Amino acid sequence: MNNKLFALDIGTRSVVGIILEESDGHYKAIDIIVREHKERSMLDGQIHDVLSVSEIITEIKEALEALHGTLKKVCVAAAGRALKTEQSKAVADISGKPMFSKQDILHLELSAVQQAQAAVAGEKNNEHHYYCVGYSVLYYQLDGEEIGSLIDQRGNEASVEIIATFLPKVVVESLLSALDRAGLEMDALTLEPIAAINVLIPASMRRLNVALVDIGAGTSDIALTDSGTVIAYGMVPVAGDEITEAVSEEFLLDFPLAEKAKRDLLENESISITDILGFETTISKDEAVERIAPAIDRLAETIGEEILRLNGNKSPKAVMLVGGGSLTPDLPRRLATKLNLPENRVAIRGLDAINSVSFADHITKGPELVTPIGIAIAAKQSPVQYHTVYVNDQPVRLFEVNKLTVGDCLLAAGIKMNKLYGRPGLAMIVSLNGKNVTIPGKHGQQPVLLKNGLPCTFDDQVDGGDKLTVQKGEDGVRPELTLGDLIGELPSKTVIIDGKRYEVSAKLTCNSLPASMSQPVADRGEIVFVMPDTIEGILKELKLAELLNVTRPFFIKVDGIEHKIIEFSGKIYVNGLAANLQNKIDHLDDIRFEKGTEPTLRRLVEMLGIPGTDCMPIFFNGQQIQLEQEIMEFTRGGIKLGMDERIHSGDHISTKQKDVQPFIFQDLFNFAQFEIPMDSRGFTLLKNGEKAAFDDRLAPGDELNITFESPVGLK
Repeated sequence: MNNKLFALDIGTRSVVGIILEESDGHYKAIDIIVREHKERSMLDGQIHDVLSVSEIITEIKEALEALHGTLKKVCVAAAGRALKTEQSKAVADISGKPMFSKQDILHLELSAVQQAQAAVAGEKNNEHHYYCVGYSVLYYQLDGEEIGSLIDQRGNEASVEIIATFLPKVVVESLLSALDRAGLEMDALTLEPIAAINVLIPASMRRLNVALVDIGAGTSDIALTDSGTVIAYGMVPVAGDEITEAVSEEFLLDFPLAEKAKRDLLENESISITDILGFETTISKDEAVERIAPAIDRLAETIGEEILRLNGNKSPKAVMLVGGGSLTPDLPRRLATKLNLPENRVAIRGLDAINSVSFADHITKGPELVTPIGIAIAAKQSPVQYHTVYVNDQPVRLFEVNKLTVGDCLLAAGIKMNKLYGRPGLAMIVSLNGKNVTIPGKHGQQPVLLKNGLPCTFDDQVDGGDKLTVQKGEDGVRPELTLGDLIGELPSKTVIIDGKRYEVSAKLTCNSLPASMSQPVADRGEIVFVMPDTIEGILKELKLAELLNVTRPFFIKVDGIEHKIIEFSGKIYVNGLAANLQNKIDHLDDIRFEKGTEPTLRRLVEMLGIPGTDCMPIFFNGQQIQLEQEIMEFTRGGIKLGMDERIHSGDHISTKQKDVQPFIFQDLFNFAQFEIPMDSRGFTLLKNGEKAAFDDRLAPGDELNITFESPVGLK
């Protein structure tokens, strides 16, 4: 059974209607009609005068109906020159977040598409008047480094860069209006570049970097393939009419005759023309091309520059030219020169390149028919459909190229993708041992997505009539944690003090007050934990302050002058080596304390070199005796001190010089011990063997004796 396909190619200067018959995957073009616009009703692929365009469509429809019966449905294409391509990048903070999921990635991609949509709209703030007809991911990044996939990755920052293509809504709406006025229903819709590419560049060839240029009358549409997909679309407002106008001006021809002369130059070595003054002239092909060369160069230059721009400033592997404007003389060679390509890499592709299509005998094959035939075939094989879905009970009409997803619907509804996830909770900033630490708030929740009342995801497929509900995810909250959660575990060490083991932990304070590990962390809190690392700090932490008294230096004031006497101070030993209170202590260090001695006044005087006494050696009964008398008086708190009195650190001692008398014989009795016989009748004092008296002065080394008048002598 043969199926008839009716297709329209609505161009800037003309409308082409074509009827194809399909049988087992093979197509036959059975009729074609071309009608030019009566006035300038099209501009850059968009219908500006719906009434005028609908009249041309009606003429073609009625002419074909007269031969082939009633036509109710038609395949059409949205002009590729109306497509807009934009690159965009979206970035997400994922620090402290669980592993990145597929839905997180889709949300990030859709956020990038929405940014591109806003960029396409510019300052007009009407981004929702653009349909996204497809996007491709260029690359993902994790913490600034390119990565193959973000799924289950962890890091601080994830990003994606996409390239998206958009079609203004008004282009499609005006096309539907023109068809409706002509009594036609849109059977299927495609995009002009897709139409031409589908019939000329099969999917297996799209891994090659190839440019397809559809040169019409008013504009030239460009599409580029690479890596298995269409990577960019573009348009330049220069095409076949520029060349026709150049012929018209150069040879004084009206526009239709100039168009015919331009086409004749392709097939003939010379052409005969009659100008507006009635003069007939024969011109060789070489001369004619030379005279219109500036216009051909401008066309080649403009198309070449746009191809390079779309292709990242590098030449593609090959260029295919279609459309009536591709018949411009010498254009392929000049375009090849512009792109630094061999001449055989730029070629005009006509209907003979479409293997699956045959033609009725009366149809003239040419490159201008590639796009109309492609529209009929592509619109049937890969139709773009309209759907109406409901997002939060509001109807949304969507333009579908491939599979329609929940994410597409949310974009079309104008829902801000970057506002769907709950905002992260407020962070806290605390000072930890003098350094500011930011504690991020809890991450916001994912949005709640429902399709027809059931949970769904961004990439779930949507059909016409589906009802979607989207609720913003709950916002995160401020972090709730204790000092223990923040710090982990306080550092500690073990020390040995006088043979006993002690555990020492860091001292924890918050805002200068003692704190515990279970205390909640508060914003702007100043948290300090310090591990005592000196002997003094450890003793204070262990509440062994009494040992500080043992180690305290010995200070004493004599007549208001302070003296530090190391010999009387306590001693500290760490691992057997002398130390002081400021020595650093490590884990398992052995600390030992040794008390200082409490000296007598005599020892103190000796240490300080104070002349406290006057001494004189003498001999008594053959034995040396040291006579001593105080020449200095010492008092403590007003109380007189003897030379053998104990003194203490911190004492204040005053001295006073005494009135000193010479030593006399009588002073001996204060230092020598002897017994007086019971039956003694008297005694005699001898100094150096001679009699002496009690008040005789003595000299160092004097020999003293006492003799008693009795049988028993002195002992």
